[in-house]
Amino acid sequence: MTATPVRLSAWVHGRVQGVGFRWWTRSRALELGLTGYARNHRDGRVHVIAEGPRENCDTLLTLLRSGDTPGRVNLVVEDWGPASGGIIGFEER
Repeated sequence: MTATPVRLSAWVHGRVQGVGFRWWTRSRALELGLTGYARNHRDGRVHVIAEGPRENCDTLLTLLRSGDTPGRVNLVVEDWGPASGGIIGFEER
């Protein structure tokens, strides 16, 4: 039986724009088999949406908080919900 997919919404605060953060996030998400996107916002945050198995989304969240990302992550605010579906691949937006 396959676990029900979940949706992770993570707002990443810090110096995360212009440093390859979205590309890095996309690479990690694809390695984990997740779909979604990483999008810059005008206030300097990056919004990450990832859908897939809870365990894989948890792994991505741990990576976002690891200190091994490009730039500098000060805070990650997460929210969880059911997967919406309809997303193909993982994009930098």
